[in-house]
Amino acid sequence: MILTKFVSIRNSKRLKKVLISYDYSKTFATILKEKLNVLNVKFTIAGHNEIMFDEDISATLLDELESILKPYAISIIDDKNQALVERIKSVINNMLDEEQPIRCNTSDYLSETLNYSYAYLSSVFSETTYTSIESFIILCKVDKAKDLLLRSNLTLTEIAYRLKYSSVAHLSRQFKKTTGMTPSAFQQIIQKRKELINS
Repeated sequence: MILTKFVSIRNSKRLKKVLISYDYSKTFATILKEKLNVLNVKFTIAGHNEIMFDEDISATLLDELESILKPYAISIIDDKNQALVERIKSVINNMLDEEQPIRCNTSDYLSETLNYSYAYLSSVFSETTYTSIESFIILCKVDKAKDLLLRSNLTLTEIAYRLKYSSVAHLSRQFKKTTGMTPSAFQQIIQKRKELINS
């Protein structure tokens, strides 16, 4: 997910606006790595939100980890269902990050990856988040489409293919329903912002 903010920089002559963008996933992973290295433990970051330790860690070390992550609004999940929901979200985000789309049903892929039936995953997800996996996937796809429109030179046809849409029209319908504008209108707004920044 790409978050974009305007930052005002004051200099002696005039006020300038600078458009910055950052990759949420990379920023998050960098913070995790820096903080985990302080604890001097061997680990691997799996997906977007899972840490695998080479050895069991003590409750004291877990408390210390929670303490150093707290200032960054990162918390450790204790609830079993919430943890599964976060794993579902991570798998979906990883699927959408693939440059070559995974050509199988999302429901089958989730079941095979997480070793639960899709009916169970869907039930836990909806009970915990009050929304469906399908609705979450649509939001993620639209966010990814916005990201690709912002940061790549891919055409709408290429973006639709990469995100497993049946057509550009299908992508455009979901994009407009979610954001209130078409992908083309979104591109025009971004272009105008860039022109304002550069003027």
